[in-house]
Amino acid sequence: MAIEWRPLVDLVAAKQRFVLTTHIRPDGDGLGALRAIAVVLRNLGKQVHLLYPTSSYPARYDFLDPRGEITPFARSADTQRDADVILIADTGTWNQLGDMADYLRSTTAIKVVIDHHVTQEDLGAIRFVDVTAEATGRLAYEFLTALGEPLPAEAVNALFTAVAMDTGWFRHGNTTARTFALASELVAAGAQPTLLYELLFERSTLGRMKLSGLVLDRLTLAHDGRVAWSGIRRSDYPAVGAVPSDSEDLVNWTLGVKGVEVGLLFMEQPIGGIKISFRSRGPVDVAALAGEFGGGGHAAASGAIVPGDLDEVRERVLNRLGDILTRTTPSAGTQHSGQKAPLSTA
Repeated sequence: MAIEWRPLVDLVAAKQRFVLTTHIRPDGDGLGALRAIAVVLRNLGKQVHLLYPTSSYPARYDFLDPRGEITPFARSADTQRDADVILIADTGTWNQLGDMADYLRSTTAIKVVIDHHVTQEDLGAIRFVDVTAEATGRLAYEFLTALGEPLPAEAVNALFTAVAMDTGWFRHGNTTARTFALASELVAAGAQPTLLYELLFERSTLGRMKLSGLVLDRLTLAHDGRVAWSGIRRSDYPAVGAVPSDSEDLVNWTLGVKGVEVGLLFMEQPIGGIKISFRSRGPVDVAALAGEFGGGGHAAASGAIVPGDLDEVRERVLNRLGDILTRTTPSAGTQHSGQKAPLSTA
């Protein structure tokens, strides 16, 4: 699905003050796209401010913000007020914008969405959405290419991070020949895959490692082994020396069990509610399932934030998933007993 970038190129030429942001719990795709776009816009002489709608920046991606320029929304009132354009990367839904949502509803700045998720809401923005793209990083690359500006090393490393992280380092089902062609172009332009892999995967904090162990210890099968789930309580983070952003990617452990078609990770949020990460490698469309709980995303990877108690939310989701699975055929080799383990409150 080719995007016509000329309207955004013209907007960049006409405007001076840009605010770039992404979703709550920012990840490598959103942050990588923001950093690359910011670098190029600044080279064009634009004023650029980068915001994230949560209170803490994920330490895993500190190399994408070496000068500490990406600031929390709460500390950026003047920046918001003066913006000509607000560019939102890697989401098109209100519930993924956290505390920024009310501001975005009231601002007179031009809003732009660059995204690849199926789930989209009316943010009052000009949309540049391609649901066939494996990552928002690809769309950022296309946009920057349309600007006709050279991509410095900082930008190509950020774009490589975006694409690599949203494809599971080129192993998820959204990886295609075009993905490898884009990766090749970025490497030819100066991206450093070996260094980036080390930065992303080989310097975890002890807290994240212990949190991973906790998630694995609580891993539980349901629905005859077609589903695996685990959970994280708010109290777990201080108990193991972790922070909420350390939970990124831990849902992927749920699909590591033979025969599992749907994986779920339930996480109590610091401000209340339960964040659910959904993963699928079978016929279940977890974007549709997440949509029933106020979330969305991709057919194979989605998320939602649901009010309520963790145990109650988990049972609701598992019951609904059970209804869906009764109408689908189990994948080959999926014959397990669905034992449940208690979710510790420690």
